[in-house]
Amino acid sequence: MLNITQKKEQVERLAKEFSESEITILVDYKGLDVLKMTDLRSQLRNEGVRMEVVKNTLLERASEGTDAALMKDFYKGPNAIVFSKDDPVAPARILANFAKDNDKLEIKAGALSGQLLTLEAIKHLAKMPSKEELLTKLVYTLNAVPTSFVNVLSGVPRSFVNVLNAIKDQKEAA
Repeated sequence: MLNITQKKEQVERLAKEFSESEITILVDYKGLDVLKMTDLRSQLRNEGVRMEVVKNTLLERASEGTDAALMKDFYKGPNAIVFSKDDPVAPARILANFAKDNDKLEIKAGALSGQLLTLEAIKHLAKMPSKEELLTKLVYTLNAVPTSFVNVLSGVPRSFVNVLNAIKDQKEAA
């Protein structure tokens, strides 16, 4: 049991986590055994995502003034909160995949960029490409434009040289 000082410290720490997180997702873990929870936490940790079990009253206080306050109506029953500071797709993907195999895990809601995410929105987010994949596609696209531009520009002198060669060959034949 936490004393008042510990609770205040936890609320301050959680408030900081909420404000720094790009996405927060609320899940109900009731019925998951220790091995499955450990497995889930490990998968999340590998992607730089944190998961923490927190009392609902502390969640309410810590979420005030942050995007996570949008989930207040879902702060009922046993909850775990999932934080990601970098990639909003990774926790959604991991939780959605884990929930497919473990029906005890219930994704309740999420908060992203000032919007409340429903279960359907989180599942949709989970199907999106990861940040790394999107950056790779962007770099490929940015690289393709100059390459194509150089090919177009080099086409004019190449055609001119071909015309000159044709005229030269024609004069030599005559």
